[in-house]
Formats: sequence, C-alpha cells, structure tokens
Amino acid sequence: MAVTAASRWSLASQLLSLCVPLFVSVGVAHAETLYNGIVLPAPWPPQRASLPDPLPPPPYLVSPPPVIPIDVGRQLFVDDFLVEQTDMTRTYHRPEYYAGNPVFSPDKKWEGNWAIPFSHGIWHDPADRLFKMWYAGDLRRKMCYATSGDGIQWTKPALDVVPGTNVLNETTRDSCVVWLDHNATDPRRRFKFAAWSEGGSGRVMTIRTSPDGIHWSEPLARVGDQLIGDRTTLFYNPFRARWVWSVRHSNPARMRKYLETTDLSTWTSAPTQFVNWIQSDNLDAPDPAIGVPCQLYNLDCVAYESLIVGLFAIWHGEKKSLNRPKLNSLCVGFTRDGFHWYRPVRTPFIPYSNQAGAWNFGNVQSVGGCFLVVGDTLRFYVSGRQGGVNVPDGGICRTGLATMRRDGFASMDAGSEERTLTTRKVRFGGKYLFVNAAASTGSVRVEVLDGNGQVIAPFSKENCDAIRADKTLAAVSWKGADDLSAVAGKDVRFRFHLTNGSLYAFWVSPDKSGASYGYVAAGGPGFTEPRDMPDR
Repeated sequence: MAVTAASRWSLASQLLSLCVPLFVSVGVAHAETLYNGIVLPAPWPPQRASLPDPLPPPPYLVSPPPVIPIDVGRQLFVDDFLVEQTDMTRTYHRPEYYAGNPVFSPDKKWEGNWAIPFSHGIWHDPADRLFKMWYAGDLRRKMCYATSGDGIQWTKPALDVVPGTNVLNETTRDSCVVWLDHNATDPRRRFKFAAWSEGGSGRVMTIRTSPDGIHWSEPLARVGDQLIGDRTTLFYNPFRARWVWSVRHSNPARMRKYLETTDLSTWTSAPTQFVNWIQSDNLDAPDPAIGVPCQLYNLDCVAYESLIVGLFAIWHGEKKSLNRPKLNSLCVGFTRDGFHWYRPVRTPFIPYSNQAGAWNFGNVQSVGGCFLVVGDTLRFYVSGRQGGVNVPDGGICRTGLATMRRDGFASMDAGSEERTLTTRKVRFGGKYLFVNAAASTGSVRVEVLDGNGQVIAPFSKENCDAIRADKTLAAVSWKGADDLSAVAGKDVRFRFHLTNGSLYAFWVSPDKSGASYGYVAAGGPGFTEPRDMPDR
C-alpha cells in the first residue's frame, strides 16, 4: 500500500560529539561535522525541557549544508534533504505482510504461548551464514534462540545452557535487545545483550556479552535508575560510533529519553544525563474504537544506507472488553543526525489486524535490528498477539514477516509527462553513478550540472543512456565518458529526468559493482560486514 504526501522542507543542522567513554551527556565546546555535511550543535545532545507537539521538521531540513557529501550509502528520497527542485510526486510506501504468516510460533512446552522477539533481535550472521533469532518464551520468563537458512523455516536447536532446550536464560525480564557487534575487537564480545528487569534492587539495566550469542558473560554493567522504564532498548549509531539508549519514560504518558556512550561495557548514569528525545504527538491518529490519545510505546532503530530508520511502536490504547491486547502499530521515521526525527506519514507502516483471531490482532512490535536486506527486498520481522477470551498477556504470541522493495520507503514518481528532480550541491569521491528505479515502461536519464546550474559536458541528458528497467541497482552511463572521475571531488548537482516510473535512490560508488558503502541494517545473505562493500 502506498501513501502519498507532499514534502517540501530543506535540510541542515548542527551537532556535536561526546568523547567520554561513559554515559555523560554534558555539552562539548566544539562542533562535529557528520559524514553528510550536517554540523551538530553544542551542547550535544540538545537539552530540552519539554517536547514540541506536533513534531517540527529537523534542523537539517530547515537549514541544509551548502554541500552534501554522498560517499556513504545509497541516497534515499524520504525527505527533501537532497532535493533542491522537483515537480515529481513523492509517494511513501509500506511493507506487505507475507502470505504465509506467521513464520514462527510456540511449539515447545517451555515456551508456553509465547514465541516472539520483544525487541530481542533477528540478525543474519555472516560467520556461519545463518539467520538468528533471539526471542521471548513463557510470558517473557525465558530468552530462547532459533536459527534459519532462509529466514522462513526456523530451527530451535537443543543447546547445553538448559540441556535439551533452546533456552538461553530463565530470568524474568521485560524488554531486551541482542545486537551483533561487527566492530567488536574482542571476539568474546561479538554479541551484546541489554536487558531490563525490576525486582528488589529496583529497575535495572544489565549488559552482557557473548562470542556466539548462546553463552553469555556475567554482567559487565548493571545500572539502576527509576527513570528507566520497562520497554527500554538500545541501538548502535555507526555514523558517530555511539551506543544509544532508547529509554522508556512516562511523563506522564509513555515517551522516550536519550542516552549515548562510546563504551557499552562500562557506564554510569544519572537522571540529569537523560535527555528528552521523542514522543507521540497529535498527528498520531487514535484507534476510533478506543479514542484515547496515542503514546510512544517503543522505538527501535538501525542504520540503513545513509540514514537511521526508526520503527515507532505507537500505543493506541486497550479494549479488554473486545478481548484485545494492548494495541500497538508500527510507524516509521527517519533521522540524518541521529537525534531529530522526520515522520512524514502517521498511518501505520506495519499495522495490527482488526480481524478477531488473527495472529496480529493487536500489539505488533519490532525486533532489535529492525529489518534485514535480502536480495532486492527488505524483511521486517514483527511480533503479534492474538488476543482472546480469558487468556493472559495477549493470548498466543507469534512472529510474522513483512517485506518491501530495497530502499522502498519512498519514491519520486512521474507519469507520461516527463518530470525532473535536481539535487542540492553534492560532492563525492567515487566514479560510477547508480539508481534504484522502476521504469520498465518509461525511462530515467541523468545530467550533471556545475555550481551555476549549467550542464557539464559530456554528462548531458542527450548523451545519457536511458534506463528502461525495474532494478534496485542500475548503472548510469553517458556517451563520451567512461565514468564520473572528471567531476569527482567537485561541487555538482544531478538532474534526473523521469517518465512513467519511480526513482527510489541514487548513489556514486568507487566500484563498478555498485557497492554503496552504506549500512545494511541487520545484514543479510551476501554481506560479510554491516556495510555494503565490494567484497560481498
């Protein structure tokens, strides 16, 4: 399903770095320029006494950098960060549920009615070329483990932790995240595990590590704070080499606070270090059958290509008289500085079902890692709760799958009349231009402009070899030029000419393979590291 929306905002912003190895979010006195030209303001992260409603556009869309470096990742059209002028129409898309859902269900006695990631994690591990899932069983009393060769058919291996089962931990907890840390220098800490629990010592976040995702260390850090709510999660921001806590807080409604660190193994926190980050606002539509204001139940994030994608679990209330669990749908948002969010569409990105008895009748939630890149598609695994009469905590809880085109969050579209899109000034070090476009009944042509808007020969529309195909990776070429090396390192604009088609992304690669050097979320078959590199 596609949702059209007009997006007419510019870009820019300022930000700054945290150079201490603990969770200390005090300001720093010097500016930090990001990979995409955005400059972070000091102090960083921004200190905000309250959160605006509705959410304003990010600073980098209001005041963009004068020149945007594009050497990292595919450049997506989810906002106008890259767009100076266009008469194309932007369409926002959402994934489609897999026809064979659910793909994962409880079938072991120790799982009870639960077999869902409650964040936890689903990753593709290049070490043994397997999809790996960490999930909750037995009403969150157990963390379990499963593997798959194709991501559809899953195996629950008998392990030695709790002999004869796939159980890894039998400590009652609420939210937790497993993260595959490709950058770990110590192989014993390749996997990170962060879990929230509440007991005699109060609310506690615990950090553990593992070489294989099965055998976990004793806690490396254990920090308690009454500000840390039960649906707290974390993610890694590779653009700034920071671990970021998405801290659940109620003020009084569910919302998010922000905390960052360079070192996840040793950290401290204090209430003054939590920064107000994001909440649901009045643009989030309540469920008409319940009619209560929405709240932000959870926020899982991951780096994808040249930005960070967030999956916002929007709470729409509860309706116990209808035998429905808490109603959570997933909406999508994007950030290019790691803090300020752009949420252009508020209809659910991955919705719950209104059909009684459906596996996702309510409480659809995301997983740690958010999604994977599998060939030309993105795979979103989500948990769903069936509900029912007199059943505890959501009834049978299973895991489903939704898919969409690679880079398919948004497209710039044209019909039979040719439309154009001109980028802002960009700079790159690569030589080969690629696009992700659907134009099998139309065409895409590109020209390169100088700082004054004049075509740079021979990179004209007339010399461009028209792309008439539907491909997520299509090379752009011109007669009279082998590549773009003549304009590498210079400030230029691209002007795209499109008829009867959709343009999803563009990028300039140093490699003829089209490797984007961007990030690939939770990975996928063929990727040997967290980036799309030429040796994949």
